[in-house]
Amino acid sequence: MEAKPTLDELFERRITYPDFEQKERLGRLVGLDDHKARLAKTLSVLINPAGLKAWAKKHHQGANHIVNIVVRRPPLCILEGDVGSGKSELAETIGDSVARQENIDITLFPLSLSTRGQGRVGEMTQLLSAAFDYTCDEAARLRADNGSAQGAVILLIDEADALAQSREAAQMHHEDRAGVNAFIRGIDRIANRRLPAAVIMCTNRLGALDPAVRRRAADIIPFARPSDSQRRAVLCPALTEVGLSECEIDAIVVATGVGDDRPFGFTFSDLTQRLLPSIVMDAYPEKPVLGARALALANKMAPTPPFEDIGA
Repeated sequence: MEAKPTLDELFERRITYPDFEQKERLGRLVGLDDHKARLAKTLSVLINPAGLKAWAKKHHQGANHIVNIVVRRPPLCILEGDVGSGKSELAETIGDSVARQENIDITLFPLSLSTRGQGRVGEMTQLLSAAFDYTCDEAARLRADNGSAQGAVILLIDEADALAQSREAAQMHHEDRAGVNAFIRGIDRIANRRLPAAVIMCTNRLGALDPAVRRRAADIIPFARPSDSQRRAVLCPALTEVGLSECEIDAIVVATGVGDDRPFGFTFSDLTQRLLPSIVMDAYPEKPVLGARALALANKMAPTPPFEDIGA
């Protein structure tokens, strides 16, 4: 690759927050309130440390040492967990919450997996370097002289293990190692320049990420399959609307959890993208949704199997 890739080639779409559509998407992520709060708080401090400094001035005057430790963390958050657990959806929408909290505009740069390129020598390294170039250039425009952020940038890397695999792997090609090095340099570049930018990585193979990448994470947030209470939070509003009783909903909550024949329950996406639509489409267009039939569909449907890292 000779020419530097364009912004559109690296990032097929960009999202600017605050945005009402993204706020609605974030609101639909029920059962993940702790994850939302934790990620929003971490990103807020990473992109705009002035807020934390103001908090310390109000509550802990003179606590400069501990504040500096917190704000000097590398600008990286890793979301790790099983498929369908809400990682990518939260990563794409959390910027709205942070933008509203900090009262600034935030732009999301979602890096496509096509960034791996076509395998030509040096291509992945150049593409990753270009992605950080654009991120740093945009963030530099948004940094105020007093250190506060007038805006911010979030670089999102989904399926991150495809781009930042451990360099300790014996079968790893030297070009992949160079790409990981480029990624680490990019993270360090944002940190050293104290730019209002952060990187979110999503992976279902945390162990496959390079140790140097994991060490640079300000936070690693685990995502598990929804518990009974989380599944109920997803199912109850929708099924109550169509007339199912609390007992009928409770039976479906049980049916979508761990069972005698399987050690895993439904994922969030199994519930929202498969089960609930199936219940509606089974009744449409001639009959109403009935609790017994909804439960039968839940019992019949198999949840998405957990991701298995064959190479582990």
